[in-house]
Amino acid sequence: MNIPKYELIKTLATFNPWWKAEPIADLPSWKRAAFHELFSWVQNPPAPRAVLLSGARQVGKTTLLLQIINKLLDDGIPAANILYITFDHPIIKLAGIDLVLEAWRERQPKTGAYEYLFLDEAQNIQDWGTWIKHQVDFNKNRRIVFTGSAMPLLHTQQESGVGRWHTIRLSTLSFYEYLHLKRLSSSLPTLPQLKSLRDLFTWSQKDFYHVTEISEPYVGHFHEYLMRGGFPQVALIDNITSAHRLLRDDIIDKVLKRDMTVLFGVRRVLELEMTFLYLCMHGGGLLDMATLGSNLKIAQQTILHFIELLEATHLIYRLPPFGYGKEILRARYKVYLADAAIAPAVLMKGKTAFDDPGDLGIATETAVFKHIYTRYYAQSLRFTYWRDKSEKEVDLIAELGSEIIPFEVKYRFQHTGVRDLKGLLHFCETKSANIGYVITKSLSDFGLLKEIKNPNTKIMLIPAPLLCYWMGESEILQGEF
Repeated sequence: MNIPKYELIKTLATFNPWWKAEPIADLPSWKRAAFHELFSWVQNPPAPRAVLLSGARQVGKTTLLLQIINKLLDDGIPAANILYITFDHPIIKLAGIDLVLEAWRERQPKTGAYEYLFLDEAQNIQDWGTWIKHQVDFNKNRRIVFTGSAMPLLHTQQESGVGRWHTIRLSTLSFYEYLHLKRLSSSLPTLPQLKSLRDLFTWSQKDFYHVTEISEPYVGHFHEYLMRGGFPQVALIDNITSAHRLLRDDIIDKVLKRDMTVLFGVRRVLELEMTFLYLCMHGGGLLDMATLGSNLKIAQQTILHFIELLEATHLIYRLPPFGYGKEILRARYKVYLADAAIAPAVLMKGKTAFDDPGDLGIATETAVFKHIYTRYYAQSLRFTYWRDKSEKEVDLIAELGSEIIPFEVKYRFQHTGVRDLKGLLHFCETKSANIGYVITKSLSDFGLLKEIKNPNTKIMLIPAPLLCYWMGESEILQGEF
């Protein structure tokens, strides 16, 4: 579209204050774990690829891009060679990427070797996959980072992007990151660092007693974290009702009603919203397509399409059953919401969200899954759940090559013993899993489970606040499983 060049240049100058040697306003000094991986790709790419920073709306993608830009400027990269644009802006969207780049170079002539392009909400670029493929193939002096909160599921674009970009998935805040964002860490007792959960198997009983004694202040903050969630802007709002209203508006209005219509062509928005509300009420459970379709009076094929779209917009995770081939051909998926606070916000439960122990247990299981998935997905782990014909089950299985590591969430006041873990122990014995983890509620429920008769199986009990804290911390420490 023919946008006046002066209007476009004025808009670009607003988004790129460093061109006038002005600082980036309101930029937090604290950085998320993903900062280090993203900066390494921008500074010295291990392969000639662009980088896709993928995540839900309001998860902090733009802030992360601006922090990377600030670091490049501090390292001496010429300001003229750095461009940030967001394709959510109407003038940028109307102009298109080619006219934007032309205006950039008219306003800021190139100096130095590399150009750095930061393209926010790139799914709004026409034929974005083909454009990025062309840039990577033919413009070797450009380093491109682009974000997407709802990247369209177009097979042609996915195929064109094979080998052209590296994906970094930005989830909602971990519990560790939440404490730092809220500036609570300095007032809490210092916990020992863990680079791997396996470190716990080397601890003495004295070590477990010590951490149990000092970690009590973390419990209340963990429950607040479950209530407020891990969306940075929402987490900083003191009033729970206001925080939930903002989160609900972002999800319902911007994702379900806008992104789904504009990017995916969804016209049956009410049915999509009903599907999502159903998932909010049954998070962490098995997805029974027949029951869901019958309850909502929506065709199963339509629901399946909606589920795929909700996953593409980073609102849910789907967990397949453990096994391969015929074992899982007709099995059901397990669905987790992307953040524990989504369900109470969308269902308008307010401060009473977790008065029901069952709801609190589901929220904790959601948070535990999110932390483990976020910490290890880059290592190409396969995450599944397990359930046999007698309905013994395990909440989460992490498969790393030939190694299988099960996790079970038992978030309740009672002590967790062998009789409560029949599914987990049966799985360990039949699938040759040597270690397993049980996520508990009470801080006193912490340490090696001693009643196990099988000497080849070791089960570690870990309170949920500690597990989530260490998973977030080890994401920065880059520890192994």
